[in-house]
Amino acid sequence: MRIDNPTVISALPELGIELRSGSALSELTSLGIGGTTDLLRIKKHEGIPDLLNLLDSNGIPHRFLGGGSNLLVGDGELPWVVVQLARPEPDVVLEGKFARVDAAADLGRMVTYCAKNDLGGMEGLIGVPGTVGGALRMNAGAYGMQIGSYVREVKLYRAAARKIEILRGDQISFEYRHTSFAADDMMLAVTLELPSKPFKEILQGIRICNEKRRSSQPLGQKSAGCIFKNPPGASAGRMIDELGLKGSNVGDARVSDRHANFFVNAGTASAKDMLTLVGQVREKVRASFGIELENEVVFWTV
Repeated sequence: MRIDNPTVISALPELGIELRSGSALSELTSLGIGGTTDLLRIKKHEGIPDLLNLLDSNGIPHRFLGGGSNLLVGDGELPWVVVQLARPEPDVVLEGKFARVDAAADLGRMVTYCAKNDLGGMEGLIGVPGTVGGALRMNAGAYGMQIGSYVREVKLYRAAARKIEILRGDQISFEYRHTSFAADDMMLAVTLELPSKPFKEILQGIRICNEKRRSSQPLGQKSAGCIFKNPPGASAGRMIDELGLKGSNVGDARVSDRHANFFVNAGTASAKDMLTLVGQVREKVRASFGIELENEVVFWTV
């Protein structure tokens, strides 16, 4: 979608918004898949309510984009513009054991920065791609920890109320790969309370987690992480593996040879290819195990 309304275009700079016309979302997602649309980069949180009122009043549909790491976007010209936070400098401010982090901050860089200042607890997230905002939305976790355990306050734009609000951690429900945030809420910043821990001890934990990832995940390939959530008491990857589906493909969309719950773009896969592969695998798991796999990756398909 292209913004061609001169009134809208002229209002953007005053709101702290940068317009990038005709952006390819394939360049903004870890899967390397996605069509084109206009990208609106937000440099000032305060301008968000006015920006979204401006888009709505001019009939311009929009979606919020984080780091693009847990996302499959449709092909071709997309029927909505994309709104994304620009990363400020600094994006992490420490006050004692509290870390105040912008939602646009890179998750791995944030964990490393805190570790260098003897704040730990999140070693398992060091290799998880994406932004802090995306990690918050899905309550990202790995190796026995999850980010929600450390959340004390979240600043967000609530689309339903059309305003920026601050929620305490105890006002938010954090469950396995799920939170109580509304689908159209936009994460802006978070305050984390982290345990004090010597850097050397944190570094050892990080190394252990990295070794586990290198041995079990298709690092260096285009993927969106785990495609499916693990059903209660079961492993989606193990079921897919037991069905002999590693290496299965539709075009360049492929089930990873290393981890069966990672689907990779092995070349120039389209969203259609990936969706077809996901559907085929889901159906085979349903037929063999009687389990309906739930998506962990978010689908923005037309």
